[in-house]
Amino acid sequence: MRLRVEFTTEPFDLDEAPPHALVAREVVQSAVLDAVDVGPFGNTAEGGADAVLTAVDALLRKSLAAGATRVSLQVNVIGESDAEGQK
Repeated sequence: MRLRVEFTTEPFDLDEAPPHALVAREVVQSAVLDAVDVGPFGNTAEGGADAVLTAVDALLRKSLAAGATRVSLQVNVIGESDAEGQK
């Protein structure tokens, strides 16, 4: 199964990215994911279910520890992985 996660961390700071946002981005960029798109108002990442769920766990733990007061996320099933023989 393949998943897509979309997430934001708060509080926002329009002048510079707060530590919790930097940590969250670092987590997804260093994870073993197929696609990562990082933006100022939202981020997305895609990959196999295990990789995405592992990244979400680390994302939540590390961004909250870095000062996030809210993490909004959505996880969608986008298909089957090639490892399971289906697309």
